[in-house]
Amino acid sequence: MAKKEGEEKEEYYCKMHSNKFFILCAAGGALACGTTHTFVTPLDLVKCRLQVDPHRYKSIARGFLVSFKEGGAKNLVKGWAPTFFGYSMQGAVKFSGYEYFKYRYANMVDEETGYIYRTYLYLAAAASAEFIADFFLAPLEATKVRMQTTPGYTSQMRRAMPHMLSTEGMGTFYKGIVPLWGRQVPYTMMKFASFEKTLEFLYDAVVPKPRAQCTKVEQLIVTFTAGYIAGVLCAIVSHPADTIVSKLNKEPGSSIGGIIKDVGFAGIWRGLVARIIMIGTLTGLQWFVYDAFKVYTRMPRPPPAEMPESLRKKLEEEEKLKAAKK
Repeated sequence: MAKKEGEEKEEYYCKMHSNKFFILCAAGGALACGTTHTFVTPLDLVKCRLQVDPHRYKSIARGFLVSFKEGGAKNLVKGWAPTFFGYSMQGAVKFSGYEYFKYRYANMVDEETGYIYRTYLYLAAAASAEFIADFFLAPLEATKVRMQTTPGYTSQMRRAMPHMLSTEGMGTFYKGIVPLWGRQVPYTMMKFASFEKTLEFLYDAVVPKPRAQCTKVEQLIVTFTAGYIAGVLCAIVSHPADTIVSKLNKEPGSSIGGIIKDVGFAGIWRGLVARIIMIGTLTGLQWFVYDAFKVYTRMPRPPPAEMPESLRKKLEEEEKLKAAKK
């Protein structure tokens, strides 16, 4: 108990849910998403090529080998720039937006209702944040996929975007916005909700001591573990839409229905193993970086949701009444 009291007296750089708090959340989200997505660019490139040209890139290993032979190590990081800038902006809006909407939605109901239906609050907050974030991501995602999957296409973002704009118009950057929502919104809903619930479970059933008694390093390890588990679930839920996004951005004249008919059910799931490896690692690292950023900047880091004392007492009274009736 003394440890907990000590933590409560810790001085924070900003107040919880203040403007400064949300600005720092945006900075942490940009850092977490921009760096991690850029780090896995080679795997993302191979995954995209597996999806759009399965005959040439027949497996992960084959995809790496062919890509390396075609242009060396430089070819494996093709598309890093739109990846970095796109996901930095998306991460800033997504993480700060999630914190904001979670706070706002929770304030719409009383404390007990908010706790009982907290998973729905997580899902709603994540969906709201990602819906907005994808407007920032879509143009750079379209550029990245075009650069990675079109043979002979420029490897420079500053040339690719003006060329796409002049030859296909502004609409080409948002052609994949609907399937992007179809990929990113379920992904982010799973990413945040499953992370929150997994974190609760780990501290409740796996970690041998209360969170308040864990060191910052131990807490960050738990954060990474929960993030990795959430990432695997995210990859599975969002993969079909990811395949469609890759095909749409490679083939400007195609349609969602045409792609599904062309690749078939099995083709929609092609590249899933690569995506699980990529997204599991990426999501775990994102949560680790984001939480580490909060530690470094001395931001408030509330523990996993705890049952309100009033609700606990109500449940205890109900149990006593049931026992008395027996």
